Amino acid sequence: MSAEPELIARVRGRLAGDHTLPTRARVAAALRDEVGVRGSGQVLAATETLRSELVGAGQLEPLLHEPGVTDVLVNGASEVWVDRGHGLELSDVRFDDERDVRRLAVRLAAAAGRRLDDAVPCADIRLADGVRLHAVLPPVSPSACLSFRVPRRKAFRLDEWVASGSMPQAAADLLLQLLVARRSFVVTGGTGTGKTTLLATLLGHVDGRERIVLVEDSAELRPEHPHVVRLEARAANSEGVGAIELRALVREALRMRPDRLVVGEVRGAECVDLLAALNVGHDGGAGTLHANSAADVPARIEALCTAGGLSRTATHSQLAAGLRLVVHLVRDVAGGRKLDSIGVVRRRSDGLVEVVPAVRVFAGTVVDEPGRRELDELLEPAR
Repeated sequence: MSAEPELIARVRGRLAGDHTLPTRARVAAALRDEVGVRGSGQVLAATETLRSELVGAGQLEPLLHEPGVTDVLVNGASEVWVDRGHGLELSDVRFDDERDVRRLAVRLAAAAGRRLDDAVPCADIRLADGVRLHAVLPPVSPSACLSFRVPRRKAFRLDEWVASGSMPQAAADLLLQLLVARRSFVVTGGTGTGKTTLLATLLGHVDGRERIVLVEDSAELRPEHPHVVRLEARAANSEGVGAIELRALVREALRMRPDRLVVGEVRGAECVDLLAALNVGHDGGAGTLHANSAADVPARIEALCTAGGLSRTATHSQLAAGLRLVVHLVRDVAGGRKLDSIGVVRRRSDGLVEVVPAVRVFAGTVVDEPGRRELDELLEPAR
């Protein structure tokens, strides 16, 4: 018994008439009403397929729930790529046609209260299970393109990063000292380098007596820590109202007695909010940021904060006062995530800020760089 579009439409119509959620029992009942009495095994299999078509990601569901999958990318009806942690691979999943891909994107957006159509052809959505979806429809793209970012269901521990070859033990020890010394830091890197994953890992090693308040544009950080409070920004709904910005949430977080205030990944003018969070008197603040290298971080932050209305002078003053360290990640040619370097933030004589490399990871070992002495001084309280 296949879940053909006509059958899905009829079952959806029955459930819509009941004004109830499509639970397994209700989907199975509606299915029996449509196709008659069948074997329980057939009904069970068809129910799961139908339910994924009604409320899930359809034929993408098995990929999204496969252990180790980090990304599922749909480039139109005939290309579905999957990243299992070792680079992208072309899967054997296919859609019937372009309209099928579009229907899935529009349905998932609608379920999240977002508009996605010809007038608004782009949407960034967090699904109910934490998966993040970015959707683009024609005419922005020749075909519908969906990008699913799958959060790790369980946070890594630092020893897992070491065991996987992503960093040597000596680098992991430095990161632990960073946490104990309560130095503010940002984790940087390109897309898919593991910035959010590493930040969640580090937060999981924070003393359990500390209260961590997370402020994120989209809830992705999942640290294994006993006292975490999560605040998530909200985009405007399909009527253009109800938006809650990061800046407002940072203000709310300051009233919630945080021991560590963490701002998730910033991509635009909200970088001003990251700097604000690092300059509010709470040691050990952190965040993530896209950057090509640790040395590029001041220029990257300057560009984003300028878009947010902060002058160059004010940006560098905030940087110098609030940020101490930069932890930079890269992906190797095989798609593996690696710790590249740790840099210290230094204010130059002209008042501008630079990031000086303190240690670099090369061939699995930690190599000292010019900023190593400054790094040791910053980590001194941890010894």
